[in-house]
Amino acid sequence: MKKILFVASEAVPFIKTGGLADVAGTLPKSFDKNEFDVRVVIPKYRAIPEHYRDQMKYRTHFYMDFAGENRYVGIMELEWDGILFYFIDNEYYFYGPKPYEDGIWDLEKFAYFSKAALSILPVVDFQPDVIHCHDWQTGLLPVYLKTDFCRGEFFSRMKTVMTIHNLKFQGTWRMEDIKNITGFPWELFTNDKLEAYNNANYLKGGLVYADWITTVSPTYSEEIKTPFFGEGLNGLLTARSGQISGILNGINYDEYDPEDDLLLPYPYNANNFRKIKMKNKLALQEELGLEKNEKKFMIGIVSRLTDQKGFDLVAYMMDQICADDVQLVVLGSGDRKYEGMFEHYAWKYPDRVSANIKYSDELSHKIYGSCDAFLMPSLFEPCGLSQLMSLRYGTVPIVRETGGLKDTVQPYNEYESTGTGFSFANYNAHEMMDTINYAKRVYYDKKREWNKIVDRGMAVDFSWKASARRYEDLYRSL
Repeated sequence: MKKILFVASEAVPFIKTGGLADVAGTLPKSFDKNEFDVRVVIPKYRAIPEHYRDQMKYRTHFYMDFAGENRYVGIMELEWDGILFYFIDNEYYFYGPKPYEDGIWDLEKFAYFSKAALSILPVVDFQPDVIHCHDWQTGLLPVYLKTDFCRGEFFSRMKTVMTIHNLKFQGTWRMEDIKNITGFPWELFTNDKLEAYNNANYLKGGLVYADWITTVSPTYSEEIKTPFFGEGLNGLLTARSGQISGILNGINYDEYDPEDDLLLPYPYNANNFRKIKMKNKLALQEELGLEKNEKKFMIGIVSRLTDQKGFDLVAYMMDQICADDVQLVVLGSGDRKYEGMFEHYAWKYPDRVSANIKYSDELSHKIYGSCDAFLMPSLFEPCGLSQLMSLRYGTVPIVRETGGLKDTVQPYNEYESTGTGFSFANYNAHEMMDTINYAKRVYYDKKREWNKIVDRGMAVDFSWKASARRYEDLYRSL
């Protein structure tokens, strides 16, 4: 039996701010239970809902030398969906109102968490073959393993995998402060180890010390070796390119299933979507105060409203996008300039634009289950999950060819009648608009072709099972 430990700062269903939580909470369930014993460790935040905290069992506690003091480390555990989760309990660090605060406090908190995640292993009698670390919050764990923990027999054969979910976030601060927190000697703060651009860099530490590096799509694993996508670490990633894999994220096909989705007024499947999906569209139009017209081309957007997601292109073309033969439904929050822009156009075109500046799980499912197309013109996108959900629901994605979007959406080819969506290559507003117009023409003028695109999109498999097989191969090779 191979033993694997996932270490992450968040995991569904306990605490979630982004896609990282889906990976840490859902992927472990997809491994072959006969060969892999996969467990997960996350912090026990006060922000975890009470009904989960009430179910946790106290395992034990001890004290650990950290930042020059003896720090309490409590271990709580809970089996959820067949996976054993460990929760590291320390009210000094994890009692804030949300999982991430800011600045030096977060860096101290996650240095403590990384060291504690290793320290609990002999206590709970779990000796993993591979420790799988996620993003900068766990970047110091491979460093601790190869320095402070390398002397004991218990830890000597453990391997580490470091997964980059978004290279933009690296965990950087002044070296002197990080040295005081971690107790690492100065020789670790050199440009071949923890130092980057005169700061200490947690993610860089993980990338230098891990035995293997993964990221969340094959295209992104190549992009990050270039200056544009590399966020200052492209040199290191190029040097380590022999130990980098791009493994696509998946989505939970039980949660995102149009045939069994309790949030949809009219559930449907690949066989009956032609008749039933339009009923969801009419219901959503009514709910949002748009013109009720089942034939109107409806584009959905569910996103953080930021530059990374390509909304400067959308802003440039908003009047053209909101042509009178289109409806646009937006759900999300983020930069005030984009929130205001969508609110303005919803005021200007009340019968064809709906701006919902918030997050709502229920409304997101209705958008996936009602719209004809889904727009994602990202500047960069390590993997992206929204396009996977839209394919699952037969909502045709219109994407820019970057990162995971390029890997998961096959562009429509009218001559061969292939493809699952529409895509454009250059980060250019006019190119995006041409692609939207092309999709709109196929929708209105070649309805049978459009339905075949939907059929192909609903048939592809982006469940976690496919990703899990790739990770299983990687763990075996280590």
